[in-house]
Amino acid sequence: MQQVRNFRLQQGLSCIHAGGVIAYPTEAVWGLGCDPWNQSAVTRLLALKARPVEKGLILVAAQMSQFDWLLHDLPASDLARLGASWPGPVTWLVPHYGRVPEWICGEHDTVAIRVSAHNTVKSICYGLAGPLVSTSANVAGSQPARHLFQVVKHFGLRLDGVVPGALGDSANPSVIRDLASDRIIRRG
Repeated sequence: MQQVRNFRLQQGLSCIHAGGVIAYPTEAVWGLGCDPWNQSAVTRLLALKARPVEKGLILVAAQMSQFDWLLHDLPASDLARLGASWPGPVTWLVPHYGRVPEWICGEHDTVAIRVSAHNTVKSICYGLAGPLVSTSANVAGSQPARHLFQVVKHFGLRLDGVVPGALGDSANPSVIRDLASDRIIRRG
């Protein structure tokens, strides 16, 4: 079995700042993440997953205020709905008004965002002082990794490192809902 670099949080943050792609535990599955503003890092993450850029990616944050730059002009009722569901396993599709790069939103006029309740994810986002790209650690079409050995099997040395930790208590990945219609796009 291939060895991957097992990072402490500070090393993981340094890796992200340097344009790296890391794996880390989330509420339900292992995730892959990188700096959402670094196009080459996002492109590399998409290549690792064999995921088309058109599908878009999720941004995850430690607290709702890390999305103020995106949400500041939403109606109070929408902000209240978001706030009532976070932190927690609900990802919302919100209008981005051109505030996120195409390599994040894909072909959509919305972007997927979530405030995590997982301590490792929150620590990474606090360390970055903003959101992180967060997508399941699997090749597109395969089951998300629920164990570190699966992450290593899927990606091995192609990852820049792993921030260790335990998965949360959620049995399924987050529900995805559209803010405008309240329609469920993906059940958890």
